[in-house]
Amino acid sequence: MQPQISPGGPVLDLDGNPITDGRGNNGFPGFDPSPAQTLGYLATMLEAGVPVVYGYIEDAHDNHGAQISGVSTSVAGTFGPGEAGYVTQLKAYDKAFAQFFARLAADGITRDNTLFIVTSDENDHFAGSGPAPAGCDGVTTPCSYAHKGEIDVDLDAVLFAEFGEVTPFGIHFDDAPTFYINGNPAQTDPKTRQLEREASVALGFDVIRGGDNLLAQALADQAEQSLLHMVSADPNRTPNFILFGNPDYFFATSGKSPPPACTPATDAASCFVEGSGFAWNHGDFQKEITRTWLGVAGPGVAPLGTFGDIFTDHTDIRPTLIYLAGLTDDYEHDGRVLFEALTQGATGSALHAHQATLSALAAVYKEINAPLGTLGLRTLTGISTRALSADDATYASLEARIRDITARRNEIAGQMIGLLEDAAFRNRAIDEQRAWGLIGQAEELLGWVSDP
Repeated sequence: MQPQISPGGPVLDLDGNPITDGRGNNGFPGFDPSPAQTLGYLATMLEAGVPVVYGYIEDAHDNHGAQISGVSTSVAGTFGPGEAGYVTQLKAYDKAFAQFFARLAADGITRDNTLFIVTSDENDHFAGSGPAPAGCDGVTTPCSYAHKGEIDVDLDAVLFAEFGEVTPFGIHFDDAPTFYINGNPAQTDPKTRQLEREASVALGFDVIRGGDNLLAQALADQAEQSLLHMVSADPNRTPNFILFGNPDYFFATSGKSPPPACTPATDAASCFVEGSGFAWNHGDFQKEITRTWLGVAGPGVAPLGTFGDIFTDHTDIRPTLIYLAGLTDDYEHDGRVLFEALTQGATGSALHAHQATLSALAAVYKEINAPLGTLGLRTLTGISTRALSADDATYASLEARIRDITARRNEIAGQMIGLLEDAAFRNRAIDEQRAWGLIGQAEELLGWVSDP
């Protein structure tokens, strides 16, 4: 890339430093690019005439030390909310974005002619003790923490210790591990069902605050995964089931057979360990992890400031971008155009004339179709979790109900997104009666799922 966008030499960060891999080699900075590095690359590409660019920036809560240009941090590992090093790094992020937008403005690249989209892929849950001193805010009074670290768990060792479980399985190491049982047994296979029931009642120990708690806060097998849009075309990629964990825990496996000795009842420290160097868990379903932010500015975007009146998720970014760019896709989106955040001049007549109805339609569409919508959360934490922990007869009954809900949802949601796509990309006026009829059907479905 460098010869094309920076033929005079290495690509520079915003402070004029050559971007390296951390070992002196010019070029790609690796997995954790700083704001000055990523934004330096993006600015250089835009200045070279690349019309569409995107970049990823390292998280702000881990201590990146010397990677942050001009900032000295000395606390190892990770930061807690309001710690002085965290605040210092955030200031470096602010500085880099200010430099980036000022540089682009000097090039004539502004929100008057360019669409800017900034978001986070997810938020994180801080696993640690409470802050000190009481009332610290990180602005006037820095915070400190006696404990900072996720609680690390070898899941195979805990299941072996608590239940004598020796069925071999692999997981995706994270806060919501996906179970892949060796041999990929069927959903009703005794091995699958036994592991699901054990996972539903397995106990953890909070080595930071003390006391027992459940490892799992929700469970999903393949029926619920289908409802949550988590099943791909490759059956080997679909886990037997998923344990959505307590957000303080980070799950791994020992990889040993049999698993190592672990005695949670008498020696919790042998099973649950406060991790060092990382205290922010993600990949789960809790609100502090899944509720994040989206910033959009550019031609056609209304200057609304903080705007939290509508439910949106990442699937809505692409259709909104495509719409503002005057383009079309050759397939139907899962998300929808965020027309409520656009100027009147940017919305076509079909969107403008029926905005109230379309907004109501979009809202209930998200309630039933988004994984974190009302339907997804109700079925995950209610029906699905109850099914996987139950006896086989109850399991079969609840699984059938999930499949019925999914089929009904797919039928309603498919018609809804069709109306939303027609209005946005084909400027077709909607049938108000049909739209409100679909809204009623969706609300009826939500009411049915709320029943015991």
